[in-house]
Amino acid sequence: MPKRYVVKLSADERRVFEEVIRKGRSAAWKVQRAFAMLQCDAGEVGPAWPDSKIAEAYGVTTRSLESWRRRAVEEGPLSLLERKPEDSPRVAPKLRGEGEARLIQLACSQPPEGHARWTLRLLADRLVELEIVETVSCDTVRRAMKKTA
Repeated sequence: MPKRYVVKLSADERRVFEEVIRKGRSAAWKVQRAFAMLQCDAGEVGPAWPDSKIAEAYGVTTRSLESWRRRAVEEGPLSLLERKPEDSPRVAPKLRGEGEARLIQLACSQPPEGHARWTLRLLADRLVELEIVETVSCDTVRRAMKKTA
């Protein structure tokens, strides 16, 4: 089956990949991708190795090589030397700023009736009760308290 995405590197792109390999201070994943792309090169000076041979030589899967070739064709070969940006935004922390301040204030206050001290579960329940947050886990409260200890 013929390759769907064929990589043909320019002289400048080959030079950049060779510099990454020669430099010796690059991350291992960058060096691995540089070696693989140099062997994938189907241009005039490239060896155009088959994926199975490259995978065996550099310890990657053929599936990875396919995705690297696709990305090299669609976004440019040098895009393989950068991490992909995250598709989805990170989840915002439930307790920060004012919420953390209220938690500390609560933890320093007198514990509820019938308890000798505040527990993480009691603090979490009280934060929800006071409508500081909609929901919060005991572990989130623990991490916030650990930061301030």
